Amino acid sequence: QAKECNGVKVPIDTSKPNPNEVEFDNLYLDMNGIIHPCTHPEDKPAPKNEDEMMVAIFEYIDRIFNIVRPRRLLYMAIDGVVSAPRAKMNQQRSRRFRASKEGMEAAEEKQKIRQEILAKGGFLPPEEVKERFDSNCITPGTEFMDNLAKCLRYYIADRLNSDPGWKNLTVILSDASAPGEGEHKIMDYIRRQRAQPNHDPNTHHCLCGADADLIMLGLATHEPNFTIIREEFKPNKPKPCALCNQMGHEVKDCQGLPREKQGKHDQFADTLPVSEQEFIFIRLCVLREYLERELTMASLPFTFDFERSVDDWVFMCFFVGNDFLPHLPSLEIREGAIDRLVNIYKNVVHKTGGYLTESGFVNLQRVQMIMLAVGEVEDSIFKKRKDDDDNFKRRQKEKRKRLKRDQPSFIPGGQFSPQALGNRSSPQAISNPRQAAFEMRMHDRQNSTASSSPNTSLTPDGSPALGGGIKRKAEDTDSEPEPEDNIRLWETGWKQRYYKNKFDVDASDEKFRRKVVQSYVEGLCWVLRYYYQGCASWNWYYPFHYAPFASDFEGIADMPSDFEKGSKPFKPLEQLMGVFPAASGNFLPPTWRKLMTDPESSIIDFYPEDFAIDLNGKKYAWQGVALLPFVDERRLRAALEEVYPDLTPEESRRNSLGGDVIFVGKHHPLCDFIVEQYKTKNTEPVDIPPELCHGIQGKLTLNDNAVLPDQTVESPVPMLRDLTQNSAVSISFKDPQFAEDFVFKATVLPGAKKPAPVLKPGDWEKTNNDGRPWRPQLGFNRDRKPVHLDQSAFRTLGHTMPRERGMPGMYPNAMPLGAYGSPYARPLMAGQQQIPKLLSNLRPQESWRGPTPLFQQTPQRTAGAAPLLAWNRMLQSPNQFQPAQYQGLGPMGYPQRPEDRMDRGRQVGKQGPTFPVVPSSQGSLPFH
Repeated sequence: QAKECNGVKVPIDTSKPNPNEVEFDNLYLDMNGIIHPCTHPEDKPAPKNEDEMMVAIFEYIDRIFNIVRPRRLLYMAIDGVVSAPRAKMNQQRSRRFRASKEGMEAAEEKQKIRQEILAKGGFLPPEEVKERFDSNCITPGTEFMDNLAKCLRYYIADRLNSDPGWKNLTVILSDASAPGEGEHKIMDYIRRQRAQPNHDPNTHHCLCGADADLIMLGLATHEPNFTIIREEFKPNKPKPCALCNQMGHEVKDCQGLPREKQGKHDQFADTLPVSEQEFIFIRLCVLREYLERELTMASLPFTFDFERSVDDWVFMCFFVGNDFLPHLPSLEIREGAIDRLVNIYKNVVHKTGGYLTESGFVNLQRVQMIMLAVGEVEDSIFKKRKDDDDNFKRRQKEKRKRLKRDQPSFIPGGQFSPQALGNRSSPQAISNPRQAAFEMRMHDRQNSTASSSPNTSLTPDGSPALGGGIKRKAEDTDSEPEPEDNIRLWETGWKQRYYKNKFDVDASDEKFRRKVVQSYVEGLCWVLRYYYQGCASWNWYYPFHYAPFASDFEGIADMPSDFEKGSKPFKPLEQLMGVFPAASGNFLPPTWRKLMTDPESSIIDFYPEDFAIDLNGKKYAWQGVALLPFVDERRLRAALEEVYPDLTPEESRRNSLGGDVIFVGKHHPLCDFIVEQYKTKNTEPVDIPPELCHGIQGKLTLNDNAVLPDQTVESPVPMLRDLTQNSAVSISFKDPQFAEDFVFKATVLPGAKKPAPVLKPGDWEKTNNDGRPWRPQLGFNRDRKPVHLDQSAFRTLGHTMPRERGMPGMYPNAMPLGAYGSPYARPLMAGQQQIPKLLSNLRPQESWRGPTPLFQQTPQRTAGAAPLLAWNRMLQSPNQFQPAQYQGLGPMGYPQRPEDRMDRGRQVGKQGPTFPVVPSSQGSLPFH
């Protein structure tokens, strides 16, 4: 992280070696995983406007770049018009309709609870009138995404001009005008570069994104060095109540109590407990080791190929759910469905005669054997699920009763609230105890009155109101109402009830069941092809809301799995019409928006104001199935033909499909080659010389909106300056093209070196004659030496850890050196010489510097003398001095409570004085 000095961030020199002891070649950013947490974060205040959002995105990218420090390529990919217009559009449509519905319901519920609290005499801050951020604007074709592309072009040019870590970097930007999901545009780039003769098979890839399917996509590349960086997930992050802005409860539990003082003078009233987001690496080479242990099989009737078994494992994971297909009813990932599939696979593969997949193509005859084996245990899976659910509910009910029984009747709050033992921070001094006691009595009275008479409201002074109150639903029951389950998969006849309720057909209708199964099989083939070869068809989609049973997969071997060729993706505004609810119509042109709301519109049925959500055996609405009507592509296009003439030139530009753009700085070997293309005004595509660009190949064409040397790059964000001395250059880029029937081989490339193993060898105990314990590898370096802290290091930590929130400075616990009654001193060890007065000759303005950090000092040893301790490597002198007593720190340098300080004052004559350590003048601790 960048450090701050006097409120100014000191930039990190990313041209230096990576502190994680690994060097990455390529960094790929799935930008939608960055945009969402920056535009509407959950754990800190949201940006006030679009400009602040863009700056937040820049800072997030900087944070990732500082960690990874790629040496060759930075690829930034934003979700474009959907890679599979129908398959993915249906999921996006469901998400956006659901987000709009939940947003309106949350606003209504918030207003209802607000009125109830105010009617009871509660206190709430004035309602803040602000426009709700509609996250649906993060969709290709909107003005927001167009502005984001402009901002990223400015950001790239700025970093290429100013950051030494970007000096020789190639940057590719694939914005929302380029078709395809962000992660699949990245995978398509990797696939096409791997097929080139100049590709380095030992390239170290790092992909940033939060989606779980990135793990599957990374495995599908068969690259030996592939790492994923993602935010560390920390559950139960504290959020303020949306009504009273206080921590510790949700909206539904808000009681409208007055806010407690935050700090002695209420100086922390508007601050939220914000923690810097941390990141973790997922090393796919280590996952491959685990999979090799798991999938290796002996005595096979065919040669075992680990790479093929990884492809089969990726394929089987599709059955537990993906973005394009609902999961099978009998396979829940939380119930160990992947382990179940692997066990069945290892038992059945001896009969199949080979692997299930090859380079993204499925052998349906072998898949049928796996599915029918799952179907044989479906009945027992459903019964076990019911037993487990009943046992869980019973345990939860007992837990609630136990907590209710053990809960104290009254807990004092505010200044008198109980303090945890061992808390190092000093408690606040009691102020106005009568008022605090009065507030506690009134609070207790409100609670007792509300419990004895739940329908009675209170006036502001705590007395019952005469007119009665608003009846609230009791939420203190032992059991919550369960959603009705008409399917009852654990009872006989489950298949008949499932098809009747979900599809409105009889289970005896074999023709319909086969149609559902065929559509699902097509989906499995399409998804695997999408992961390994690219989009097989832009028009395919699964036309049902629910999946069939595994036992229905009979006779699938002869089902066709070919797809329509030559299909085209939707245009951006057409996609918006396919995925947006009417509530987000403000992102569309006026006449297009009218098609969503006009009762006479020919497609008004595509935009229901309300829709049902089938919980489908789940507990929460977000887990259910949104029963939205599917969009008829022909009807949609016919309706849009009438409003296309109404588009302005700017809207027509946003509605067109674009491509990727490549950026380089003036020090890059490719820079002069690109500049020459603009000078000669060459309109024909030219090949990239691979020797000038780390082996990257593709076609370059002139860009109408290019960044050019010696031309000002205007800032799209008013708070950022224009780049008047630009030396970067950009040009349109297109990946290498292949024939439509070309097959990218899913294998490890020749010349690739297998990374050193990380897992404990299975025969470690047998081969380890020394009896040494196995030392797990932490980080990327096997030879990394662990660091142990001695007592002096812990004393230094006592100085750097803040005693109280909000205190400034690197050493908030330490007083200024000139403020001590006498110089520093330490207790002497046996036979140790006295230490002289320190810093006595320093001028006042130098008094904050402190001694030289230990790691910068030269150890001094005198012949025959005992070695000096780490914290005592200083100049020695025979001068005597008197020890000082610092009243704020304990023996280990940690802050003390007042009562501890008084106790220690009585004992100082027996134990001797205690002293703080001299703080380092550097921003870091004297160890690494």
